[in-house]
Amino acid sequence: MAVAQDRDRDRLRATFEAVAEQYDRARPGYPASVFDDLAELGGIPPGGRVLEIGPGTGKATVELARRGYEVVAVELGPALAAVARRHLAPYPNAEVVVADFETWQPETAGFDAVVAFTAFHWIEPELRHRKAAAALRPGGALAVVQTNHVLPNGGDPFFVEVQADYDAVVPHPDNRPAPPPEEIVGPAPELEASGLFDPVVERRHLWTVVYDASYVSVLGTYSGNIALPPERRAELFRRIAARIESRPGGTITKHYLATLAVGRCQRPR
Repeated sequence: MAVAQDRDRDRLRATFEAVAEQYDRARPGYPASVFDDLAELGGIPPGGRVLEIGPGTGKATVELARRGYEVVAVELGPALAAVARRHLAPYPNAEVVVADFETWQPETAGFDAVVAFTAFHWIEPELRHRKAAAALRPGGALAVVQTNHVLPNGGDPFFVEVQADYDAVVPHPDNRPAPPPEEIVGPAPELEASGLFDPVVERRHLWTVVYDASYVSVLGTYSGNIALPPERRAELFRRIAARIESRPGGTITKHYLATLAVGRCQRPR
């Protein structure tokens, strides 16, 4: 079972490479408050050294570099890395390395922080905490941002109604609206269970994005949708776009939850 899960994870995490430019255009960034909390909880000094795991097209990397950190970002996909480098061109303090984080070794460890924005879950579970800890200086911080789709009480009813389209085109027992924010379990328990980080602090950031029918471009950057047969994906997106266009105003309001967990590496590695 573990081998099958590893194969599935490796297959799905490679799907983003095929939609690098679309990913960059469609995916939202992160609220500034996430980076403020990261700096505070991680104790990252001005000009501190930061290792980022899985930067994708640099959605978070640009903000880290803009804040003056010296950033090394390790990205699995060459196309994604190329887009990230384009955005980071004004920042000589940021470097993007194309490599598999599981096998990559830094030239110099002792980073002030290791960070992962919506990417940590793609790293091999038995390795990710241990390798992050090994890259840190004593007292350095591992910061993991987990992003979830949520539907708060009183949220847009579109996300309940649209389940009819999923049931019609891609029926599955897991088809259901996103959960309310209070049901989301963040990354903190996993960091604590590793035994490598103490203390671990978690903070949550809820924000909204308004979309028109181009919302299907966002859906086209999710691994599960990319992996669908093209004709089923096209039919699903056609139905969803038509549903949005038929609404008054032709828009929807999407809720995102970013959960930041920060742990200090205090224990022997």
